[in-house]
Amino acid sequence: MVIAPLLAVLSVGWTAQSPVAPARPPMRDLMGINGHTVLFKPELYKQVCRIARDYHPIEWDLGQEPGFATRFPFARNMVNWETVYRSWTKEGFTVNPCVMFETIEQSQWKDIPNDAFAYGFTFARFFGPSGTNHLAESIEIGNEPGLWDDASYRTMFEHMARGVRRGDPKMKIATCAVVDGPSHRYAKSLECFKGLEDLYDVISFHSYAEVEGWPTWRRSFPEDNRIKFLREIKGMIEWRDRNARGKQVWLTEFGWDASTKPAPPTGDFAKWEGSTETQQAQWLVRAFLVFARIGLDRAYVYFYDDKDEPHVHGSSGITRNFKPKPAFYALAHLYRTLGSFRFERVVEERSGEMYAYDFRSADDPKRGVRVVWSPTGSDRKVEATIAAPPGALVAVERMPLSEGAPEAVPHRRTGEQLSLEVTETPAYISFKEP
Repeated sequence: MVIAPLLAVLSVGWTAQSPVAPARPPMRDLMGINGHTVLFKPELYKQVCRIARDYHPIEWDLGQEPGFATRFPFARNMVNWETVYRSWTKEGFTVNPCVMFETIEQSQWKDIPNDAFAYGFTFARFFGPSGTNHLAESIEIGNEPGLWDDASYRTMFEHMARGVRRGDPKMKIATCAVVDGPSHRYAKSLECFKGLEDLYDVISFHSYAEVEGWPTWRRSFPEDNRIKFLREIKGMIEWRDRNARGKQVWLTEFGWDASTKPAPPTGDFAKWEGSTETQQAQWLVRAFLVFARIGLDRAYVYFYDDKDEPHVHGSSGITRNFKPKPAFYALAHLYRTLGSFRFERVVEERSGEMYAYDFRSADDPKRGVRVVWSPTGSDRKVEATIAAPPGALVAVERMPLSEGAPEAVPHRRTGEQLSLEVTETPAYISFKEP
């Protein structure tokens, strides 16, 4: 083991909040998950978070006729959306539907302005927070409508958004997945929204910690400064600060695949590389910790459940056939431990060596938690001496990867210093000041 003394100093760059900075959201307001309509099990996933994004196919509501008059709560295929979303809200979830208008081919939309406005109006009037139903907080206009040309997408967005504003001004409107640059297959350029700032409240985008795409789709750990993952997220926040102050920034998809099966011997995914289940758990939790530090407003894990398929997005669930994976237990612990806590400051942030962040209770400012971990993907362990947090230690525990109580971490406090083993799995040091 290597002994690595760590000083309680603030890092350079994205440091702790200044006194005039807006308060960071508590972890419970940052943590979200992607679900899917009638398959999502809110009673299970409420252990992990209370914010859920739904992939809402517009063809369920309209069939293949964009001009069809909706009859909410029923979809045209007779799914009762009130039953679906009420089952979510009853378990304490905030619901964020992503209306995937792109499930109807662009050529089928003969009168985009009128049909988009009508759908947005009726959707907001029925689901929005101002009505008696109060089923959804927001509407996201499109998921990844990359097959639509930019001009047509802008027309769709503008008119559906105007319908939503008319139907319920309190309903938040989110963009589809966007990119700061030219549009591509999976995202629309932020230029599509220029001049429409009064018609959106949320900038939505997707980002994965990808080292390379085809043929391996290999991903890395979230703190890896060799990849664009965190740079892309910080860049979106910076773009908002320059161009759209007051808007929220939501990372509506991120995650890691973790299958128990090898890649298939032939076909498109023959060279696919997944993560281990332990890495998936570690990296999801560490990602949320870093998101809290850089000021992201919300992030949704992709995905809620999987069938253990060894390909891209085929094993990214935190459950498998609705049985918890290690990531489920790790995220549930994060939600229980830091749900009411806000990021307070960076204690240590050294790439490849050690991260340590302080979080402070939004309900009781005397309570804090210092989270410490090794920010690599190499299963690194180090015996470390760090500055002890203020006040009395309440508990020192390791994030669990299975059902049951978290592991107590052996530690030794000597004056103003604390010694313990730091690993890739975050340790939570709870403390209380007098």
